Amino acid sequence: QVQVVESGGGLVQPGGSLRLSCLASGSIFSIYTMGWYRQAPGKQRELVAFITSGGSTKYVDSVKGRFTISRDNARNTAYLQMNSLKPEDTAVYYCNPLDSGLGPLGSWGQGTQVTVSS
Repeated sequence: QVQVVESGGGLVQPGGSLRLSCLASGSIFSIYTMGWYRQAPGKQRELVAFITSGGSTKYVDSVKGRFTISRDNARNTAYLQMNSLKPEDTAVYYCNPLDSGLGPLGSWGQGTQVTVSS
């Protein structure tokens, strides 16, 4: 089973940027669709972006034009570049490989906290 470790979160002012990283275990990372989720306090975890094995991407409307998902198969790593951050982006961010129904396939990592505040 694929295990992941997320990193790169922190405290940033509105309008700022962060790049999150997701390091996955296993030798077949390249075949997985990888997704980035977030969970804000009191809210359900939501899938905000994913990237297929072929490099196609999709985003939830609230982050379109601000977030960019990418992957480096040689490093078993997925990234989430977050620009023009807003206070409503504050959440714990998680990554996970996705199954064919875009559901989480692996174990959840600890996530990385992103706080957008002045």
